[in-house]
Amino acid sequence: MAKRVSKSKKKSYSKETYMKWYETALRVRRFEERALVEYGKQNIRGFCHVYIGQEAIAAALTSAIRPEDAVVTAYRQHGVALARGLNSRECMAELFGKYTGCVKGKGGSMHFFSKEHRYFGGNGIVGAQIPIGTGIGFAEKYKGTDNIAVCMFGDGAARQGALYESFNMAMTWNVPVLYICENNGYAMGTSVARTSNIHDIHKVGDAFGMPNKDVDGMDTEAVHEAILEAANHIRAGKGPYFLEIKTYRYKGHSVSDPAKYRTRDELNSYRDRDPIKQLEATILKKKVATEDEIKAIQKAIKAEIEDSVQFSIDSPLPPAEELWKDNYVQQDYPFIKD
Repeated sequence: MAKRVSKSKKKSYSKETYMKWYETALRVRRFEERALVEYGKQNIRGFCHVYIGQEAIAAALTSAIRPEDAVVTAYRQHGVALARGLNSRECMAELFGKYTGCVKGKGGSMHFFSKEHRYFGGNGIVGAQIPIGTGIGFAEKYKGTDNIAVCMFGDGAARQGALYESFNMAMTWNVPVLYICENNGYAMGTSVARTSNIHDIHKVGDAFGMPNKDVDGMDTEAVHEAILEAANHIRAGKGPYFLEIKTYRYKGHSVSDPAKYRTRDELNSYRDRDPIKQLEATILKKKVATEDEIKAIQKAIKAEIEDSVQFSIDSPLPPAEELWKDNYVQQDYPFIKD
């Protein structure tokens, strides 16, 4: 059954914030649902890991951190990319392998990137982004900014040795990095209970003296408050912070996973607390917006996703000469002679 963890204090937020959360979460849900449809049509090939069920985290990122902050995550990353400001057209086109995609059709589902939006991927190797995020945070410290690096990973990646090395380095050097474990309960098809005697992953931070807590990942308000608190801690020069956001993915690990390792009752227990339905209910209960305003957003998002698909269908494939671009940087060193 779904475990209820750290809850929101149910503060009041502006209408703009609530509507931004709802729009972002719904955009991610509809984008991912359509990605599955297009995969079935073979318009999308290769690996594809959807974010359905975890939208509260993407939504909270829009309000809890700054545009100048860096974000790096794992391969279940379409939702995080959309939350950071990449648009539906360039994301869908990337899934289609088209030249108009966010990385020119070269990255596919697992490797989105945007320098403009300070989004460093999308990384296909389990846990590889953890030292990368730590390094990005160190770069911000070196440059003397008050930006933070947000390094996101799943519960499976929390078992990688790179995490322990990174945690030690980050605490030793007081690196401004926020580590977020999106614990959806399963590393591929293996539950957390089968991989560790510590089921509360955030407690790993205790070994390094790193502040940590768990969060109800189905509650957008709770996620926002936890990330904002952690970000403020880091910006104050107090060092790294570790959040374990307990969420759930409704679909299998990837499109090829039938997810037979879990029960229907378990899945339904999380669907009963669906993050988008909860957010919509809160908006209506607090009279932040009317049902007509909600329906207007739903209609706009539906049209946006339809447009992104048609845009991707109409877009060209990368030209052959692109094969040789973006691989290496030419650098001349005056002290090296031919």
